[in-house]
Amino acid sequence: MSTKAADLAGPGIGDYAELEKILPQDYSSLLSRKETQKAICAVKAYIEEHLSKELNLMMVTVPLIVDVESGVNDMLDRDGSRTPIQFHISNDYNKHPVDAQVVQAATKWKRVALQQFGMRPGEGLCTDMRAVRKDYFLDHDHSAYVDQWDWERAITSEDRNLEFLKEIVNKIWKVLVNAEKFAQDLFPQLKSPKYPNLPERLTFLHAEDILEKFPDLPRKQRETKILREYPAIFIIGIGWPMADGYPHEMRAADYDDWVTETKSSDGRAMHGLNGDILVWNHVTRRRHELSSMGIRVNPETLRKQLEMTGQKDFLKFPYHQAILKNEIPLSIGGGIGQSRTLMLLLRKAHLGEVTVSVWPKILKEMCARKNIHVLE
Repeated sequence: MSTKAADLAGPGIGDYAELEKILPQDYSSLLSRKETQKAICAVKAYIEEHLSKELNLMMVTVPLIVDVESGVNDMLDRDGSRTPIQFHISNDYNKHPVDAQVVQAATKWKRVALQQFGMRPGEGLCTDMRAVRKDYFLDHDHSAYVDQWDWERAITSEDRNLEFLKEIVNKIWKVLVNAEKFAQDLFPQLKSPKYPNLPERLTFLHAEDILEKFPDLPRKQRETKILREYPAIFIIGIGWPMADGYPHEMRAADYDDWVTETKSSDGRAMHGLNGDILVWNHVTRRRHELSSMGIRVNPETLRKQLEMTGQKDFLKFPYHQAILKNEIPLSIGGGIGQSRTLMLLLRKAHLGEVTVSVWPKILKEMCARKNIHVLE
């Protein structure tokens, strides 16, 4: 059971000797470096345009830094393992200072922004979000530099249900499937029998069902097993403590709703109005997470989740007060990893082939030996 606990939130593989075994032995990029840059820009623009059309979103600017006192930074999980970079802005000889943090994601900011921009139910926003997550282990698909299409859409109370969540997820999936075809139209060499295309349909599975199927395996191994059966899945209900006493994965208590009771297709009680899109990556031969999203907490579920996680002191923050007072819209939202998506669609073995970041010498040398050339 200790492996289950260790597997809840730890980002990355965590061991370079293990990573060297896992990186592909026979890799050769299908695109040159110049072609890769052209493809990145074209596919990025395609996804932004079509995601906005499918979900009725408008592109807006997004902060890189936020005021600590706002409580609006994304803490990613609830175990304190990933903390934001914080710094002091002395400003006016320290007469009017600001303590600021670099964002880890724009999850909470987006919901406040819906109110600022006057978004009505059915309308939303999309951002070209950049963040820093300093506590990641830097491997083949984790970087300290993070880029996401962070999006949020205002909803009604009647939309807070599983069917609506699935409807939105399917629209996102349609954009990603078509983006893959778009990339292959531009660069036909990307269409290779070695790397099958994404399936047209996602398979929806509850985290509780996956645990029942593989009760003795920790989370990442469960995901790997299920992806060998279904190469593209949406795992519903991430955060709720399940039959073995653990959640599928840690989720912060103050954005996604993971406590609301729902029903499975055969009528069994389940929990959660959130989830992740995962696929099987045929280049790395590993599980590959593309998106985390969900219907956001309302006043009732915010209180309940903070109580369950022992974080009721968060209710003092302006963001949390705004939810309790119904001053910001009910919403659904998520983040789609830009580099993760581009890595998958452009058939790359390493995140560093599509994003410029910092990498340790050991990783760069290991990749070079395997014909993987990371950007710096």
